[in-house]
Amino acid sequence: MDGRSSPVLIQKDFGKKRMHNRTILKLGGSVITEKSAGSAGVIRSDTLDAIAKSLAMYPEMPLVIVHGAGSFGHPQAKAYHVQEGVSRENRKGIFETHQAVGELNTAVVASLRSKGIEAVPIHPLHGCEADDGILVSQIFGHMDRMISLGLVPVIHGDVVMDRRRGACIVSGDQLIRVLAEGLGMDRVGLATDVPGLLAEDGSVVRELRRSTAHQVTIGNSGHIDVTGGMEGKIAELLALADHGIRSEMFHVSQIEAFLAGKDHGGTRILPEDS
Repeated sequence: MDGRSSPVLIQKDFGKKRMHNRTILKLGGSVITEKSAGSAGVIRSDTLDAIAKSLAMYPEMPLVIVHGAGSFGHPQAKAYHVQEGVSRENRKGIFETHQAVGELNTAVVASLRSKGIEAVPIHPLHGCEADDGILVSQIFGHMDRMISLGLVPVIHGDVVMDRRRGACIVSGDQLIRVLAEGLGMDRVGLATDVPGLLAEDGSVVRELRRSTAHQVTIGNSGHIDVTGGMEGKIAELLALADHGIRSEMFHVSQIEAFLAGKDHGGTRILPEDS
């Protein structure tokens, strides 16, 4: 077999894999790290291991993991005002922020691999670009091939270079949208530290569409979040729904229910015509 025939074989195998439920699972930063005051840089190792154990039950599922930065990225980004733009004066913030989120990514990958999951790290700073805070270019081909080989790409919120600002923060929620569209994902799930999108009375909003979004009041978590918090999350998921892709938000304890396609008691963000 010569080297030129290998990509063809990979592409054929990839086509078969696409027939299955390609899934993005987002692990919220508040789920896998401590975000309370004074606890910056603390990983919830027990939670990570429990998540990895659940995922290991579905070894054949084509999967991409996206995780938030939690207390590993937001403090550094805020200290250097990265989201306001980067110049030579505050350029150190690029390294400090990326180093912090990279440390968390290493821990997530290590936990998954300890349970037999073929996880591999993906860092947005290495291959993505934004324009005024909006992700405009990203590399999908290598992630397609990873999924086709049964690998699990693990990507995270990160600092990326920006055409107008110098650099900016790209959230895990923004990554979800562009990855779901670019990789042809079938399912999108967000594991959070709450049971779903909560209404003012504390009940779970079971379904949300753009036409009903104005009826929901979104509270403030109080945590440091340079990516927009819950409002930013919902905006990205509604944009995803505009492209015909459903997403689901649920408590982290319901990951197995989501993977199995069962009711998780959370919120479904739906296109208008569904």
